Amino acid sequence: MRVLALDTTTRAGSVALVEDNRVVDERGGDAARTHAERLPGEITSIADGNRLALSEVDLYGVASGPGSFTGLRIGIATVQGLAFVHHRRIVGVSALDALAELGSLDVLPGTLVAAWMDAHRRDVFSAVYRVTGAPAFSRERLVHVEAPTVGDAAATMARWVAELDRLPTVFIGDGAVMYAAVVVGAVTRARIIPPPPLAGAIGRLAIARQSESVEPGGVRPLYVRRPDAEIARDQKPR
Repeated sequence: MRVLALDTTTRAGSVALVEDNRVVDERGGDAARTHAERLPGEITSIADGNRLALSEVDLYGVASGPGSFTGLRIGIATVQGLAFVHHRRIVGVSALDALAELGSLDVLPGTLVAAWMDAHRRDVFSAVYRVTGAPAFSRERLVHVEAPTVGDAAATMARWVAELDRLPTVFIGDGAVMYAAVVVGAVTRARIIPPPPLAGAIGRLAIARQSESVEPGGVRPLYVRRPDAEIARDQKPR
């Protein structure tokens, strides 16, 4: 099973080739250029570098969100085009799921892992997971304690202190790094992991979730927060 996976939830993003649950190649993007400018070249480069024709890809994986609205649309559209041309299916994977999987690699079962992504405006996209004893990247590895949400970093942590039976001890993502003071203010010995490239993890999760694959037109973005254009439209006087 060969999977080409793409992450465009952040400015840099990444692309990866995964084969039989092994990351063969993973490459970060050039954050100085837009996804639209560089994606075709990055995909061609990783395919050529591994002597792989795109027609030999069996399945596509793509970060479905949350993240930059423009980045998500470009990434999903790119994968949809490739899958359509080559008659392949796609697995959309939450970037928060991918982060949590990477954060769970060397922790004990029962550990709570929080994925925090910078959502700008002092907000974070967040989710909480409990690690099980199942193999890494399997469908059963993580159990949602809290589904994806978005909110002010300090308010999110205050809510967790009030509502969760216990707090996560592992935080991963650019939001965790950006708001490290908020994290350690509540969890003194929290482990904070900088954001790694996600495409490889997305590819491995796509293999584990291939039963959930869809036709190209069936991919749905996970925005979590409504686009600004929709909010502005709803606020206009009628």
